[in-house]
Amino acid sequence: MLLVWSNPFVLERFSTKERDTKAQYRIIDLGSWPRREHYGFFKTFPVPFISVTTSIDVAPLRKMLKVQGVSFTIGLLHVLTRAANDVPQFRQRIREAGPIEHARVHPSPTVLCEGDVFRFACLEYFDSLDRFANEASEAMKLSPQGEPFLSEPVFEDGQPRDDLLYFSALPWFSFTGLFHAVGPDPTDSAPRIAWGRFEEADGKLAMPLNVQAHHALIDGIHLAKFFQRVEEIVQSTETEI
Repeated sequence: MLLVWSNPFVLERFSTKERDTKAQYRIIDLGSWPRREHYGFFKTFPVPFISVTTSIDVAPLRKMLKVQGVSFTIGLLHVLTRAANDVPQFRQRIREAGPIEHARVHPSPTVLCEGDVFRFACLEYFDSLDRFANEASEAMKLSPQGEPFLSEPVFEDGQPRDDLLYFSALPWFSFTGLFHAVGPDPTDSAPRIAWGRFEEADGKLAMPLNVQAHHALIDGIHLAKFFQRVEEIVQSTETEI
């Protein structure tokens, strides 16, 4: 086991197996973590989640994805996961031994199946949109025939994966607020992200975007940074067409 100090607040711990599975994470040192009081306070709440919905203009992204032949869902998953990885708090998780921070998190979207039910896909995030789109499209095609509904993704050492972001696409309607179902596990701290039907007006495509997060790890300012990063990435796609 290799222990490396990377900054005043976080102790990095990487094992050989974690390097192989790309499950690199850092153990947060509660003794020097500026957020330790907020973490201890909100972690004890029976419902410790905050849920915020905003609207973003996805017109530039939709135009770029059409040119590249990438589905809107997969392209949006890439944008949202990229933005989440750029905000450290979206990579932090609660474990029984204490909080940790992953080096990278990956998307786990719902996939609609026959009979109006769904399955969970577990995708790997890549910086390259082309690579992500190719692998994600294949994985999402296989998901309805793959693991059982309640199959829990695990690391190679058998531990449940907590380096995921949970995504839900709701293209049938728009919305102004949303709350996601969460089980009784007190360590369940992965952000839930959902989007709905976009509405066209004045050359813009306004799409509702919701994030539900554990308040022990994420505050309003971190949600604001995420939404701002999403908008920056979406607007930058205009130069890629």
